[in-house]
Amino acid sequence: MKEVLLLAGTRPEAVKIAPVALALADHPVLRPVIVHSGQHEGVVEQALGAFDLKPDVVLDTSRPTGTQAELLSALVPALDRVLRVRDPAVVLVQGDTTTALAGALAAFWRGVPVAHLEAGLRTGDLAGPFPEEGTRQMISRIAALHLAPTDDAATALVGEALPAAEIVVTGNTVVDAVRRVAAADLPVRDPALAALEADLDATGDRLVLVTVHRRESWGAPLERVLHAVRALVDRHPDVRVLLPVHPNPVVRSTVREVLAGHARIVVGEPLDYPDLVRALRRAALVLTDSGGLQEEAPTFGVPVLVLRSSTERVAAVDAGCAWLVGTDTTRILAEAGWVLGSRLRLPPGRNPFGDGRAAIRVRGALERLVGLPALFGSALPVRIPL
Repeated sequence: MKEVLLLAGTRPEAVKIAPVALALADHPVLRPVIVHSGQHEGVVEQALGAFDLKPDVVLDTSRPTGTQAELLSALVPALDRVLRVRDPAVVLVQGDTTTALAGALAAFWRGVPVAHLEAGLRTGDLAGPFPEEGTRQMISRIAALHLAPTDDAATALVGEALPAAEIVVTGNTVVDAVRRVAAADLPVRDPALAALEADLDATGDRLVLVTVHRRESWGAPLERVLHAVRALVDRHPDVRVLLPVHPNPVVRSTVREVLAGHARIVVGEPLDYPDLVRALRRAALVLTDSGGLQEEAPTFGVPVLVLRSSTERVAAVDAGCAWLVGTDTTRILAEAGWVLGSRLRLPPGRNPFGDGRAAIRVRGALERLVGLPALFGSALPVRIPL
């Protein structure tokens, strides 16, 4: 058996590696090993649990100050020890987190091939999103396999002079994940969401789902967004807002300061992934600075207003599934008012980020990376940009 280490330290990473772990579960040669870096405690286990998965290795990562430097300096030697003991054939990292950067560096230094899931996302602005844009560019320089979610992402990688033979367009595994969880239709677990659902059923009100957490928005931009959310509810008496608040204390304090006490705004804890999908399916509109929701919402035809000045998920904007509105209160209110006033709903199931079979393509690409013969190949063709 050849081990494929799948690294996750945050919920989005866990959600996006889960379909890959499932696709490799019955492989005759490649054995998936899920490593939880400890970057975010608890949420990784919760996310994996939605797919009946759990980490095989959990690192004890101490973060007394919470800085990126502290996290990276703790993760690299911890992951190096895992690599030394397990000697994997491949290390797969996802996206642009500190866990992904640490895993890519540790593997690169040990001569282990790095497969980069969701490679090629770019804004071209190192300040936004920060530090993610710089992180993913650094990972691309040392990865051996670039698993691009879209043609645009692959084109960006080719434009950076990366070898075309190492770039594979797979689609985004988050589409696989969200379809699987939605099909399971699990009962609601979060008490606040359950109570909100009951109210919506009784009143016929509409739900607006809001998530905000980006570092570049801390301070005045975040306050502008939150004041827009409060004003939006005041202007639309049939609208209720659900805002699962990010665990970062800076974000939590600002959210509670601006939104506390409003009868039609629910500020809750981070949702388990099945509950998040449940809320997303029901939403009339999403306001977010998250990358994941930009990718997930099109599956259900939910319009998205992106609370950023730029996005690396340009496919959603190009497909008419999302609109960039930044953090200006007036613009957010105008765009949200138009969506709610027109009762806009997009055609469901037409997701520009994939067809729900990305993990199968990733499996085939990993087989080729480790040199397995064609008889193990994926049942689906993989496009390699020229």
